[in-house]
Amino acid sequence: MNKTVETIIENNREKLVASLRESIMIPSVEGAAEEGAPFGRAVAEALDHALKTAEGLGLSAENHEGYVGCIEHGEGEEMLGVICHMDVVPEGTGWKHPPYGAEIEDGIIYGRGTLDDKGPAIAAIYALAAIKEAGIKLRRRVRIILGTNEETGWGCMDYYRAHCEAPTLAFTPDGEYPVVNSEKGILHTTFAKKFPSRVRVTAGTRPNVVPGRTEAFLPVCECRVRAAVEKAALDGFTFEILPEEGGTHLNVIGLDAHASMPEHGRNSLQAAFTVMDLVGLEGEDGEMAATLHEAFGMGLHGESMGLDVTDASGRLTLNPGVLDWNEEGVAALKIDVRHPISLSKEDVKAAQQKALGMELVHEHAQHGLYVPADSELVSKLLSVYAERTGKYLPPLAIGGGTYARAFDNAVAFGCEIPGVPAPVHMPNEFISIDDLMFNAHMIADAILALAE
Repeated sequence: MNKTVETIIENNREKLVASLRESIMIPSVEGAAEEGAPFGRAVAEALDHALKTAEGLGLSAENHEGYVGCIEHGEGEEMLGVICHMDVVPEGTGWKHPPYGAEIEDGIIYGRGTLDDKGPAIAAIYALAAIKEAGIKLRRRVRIILGTNEETGWGCMDYYRAHCEAPTLAFTPDGEYPVVNSEKGILHTTFAKKFPSRVRVTAGTRPNVVPGRTEAFLPVCECRVRAAVEKAALDGFTFEILPEEGGTHLNVIGLDAHASMPEHGRNSLQAAFTVMDLVGLEGEDGEMAATLHEAFGMGLHGESMGLDVTDASGRLTLNPGVLDWNEEGVAALKIDVRHPISLSKEDVKAAQQKALGMELVHEHAQHGLYVPADSELVSKLLSVYAERTGKYLPPLAIGGGTYARAFDNAVAFGCEIPGVPAPVHMPNEFISIDDLMFNAHMIADAILALAE
């Protein structure tokens, strides 16, 4: 901790909050590519805003063709990276506050990105600016690296690795305190199967989000759907049943959540599979409903597929996140799996294909990571957390996928605080102003510990 840096950060409290609110008001969900905006105009606007914020605080900033932004200070051959992202997941449903309104109520800022990851990114910019203003000499250059495609494909990090200098060591404030030094592997798979169908189902926005709403048309009478819902006896879900020409419209309402923590949500798609199987659909529609119900059940860990594996990196989680079922069958079923390091992606794919009997049409994988607890990076960050909080905690293993995977010698450091709700990818995402300031101070401490 440095008292001068602390004072500068506190003096900028109102400016920091205002900068974050401006960023939240930009709905930076990935969109259609444009010149200079490879992941959509709104994402490009969020990146530009962050870079202009840094320049306004006296830091140097550079935009690399809209893929990534770099904010830098200091000298030295070695570089410390602080890796954040400006894109966000779609807002989903169930908000009490406008998802891009950045409303403040009782000292809490609400909006998509407050935690993941605009709040930490803006906090990092103000932390580095405070270090510069304090005139502290650094032995390592510090570069804040702002990605733009973290939530979908990491094309921003592919660009960075191909065109820019890799950091010597790095942390990303996009995980949990005290330090995340182990992350499970991530596998996104998309399955499809063509067949003539009378069923229609749409659900989900991204595979890494627990779908909070599923809409289905079932070619059976309303009474059969009501009987199936009653027999399913699923707590925590709302079922809207509406008669429609030729059948029944069924809405299943659960709760959005991050796919790495499915226990925080309620998967409406799994609930829909249960009801659809109990309805007794005919022909290939019925066979598909039964297959999907049997494959997923209401489990969170791939139990029905024989994938419920746990090791030191954690327990496997499995989330059916997106479904497009139309008159030509299942056009796309997208699944998110966070698997322990000891289980290969090939094992996961084989189990899924056996359970589903469908064609695997697309996959995207990220390897897991592990950085030893006694390394300079992890040990110093643990000390930073302990010094500021008085709590000496061990490093963590998580299922979330952070930018730490993009580089060698990188980990996640914050910004989720133990014991504080963290509704990442959920409705009414928020951060308190006090916690935002805590993160700015913690990031400044981390930069000083690793670069001073």
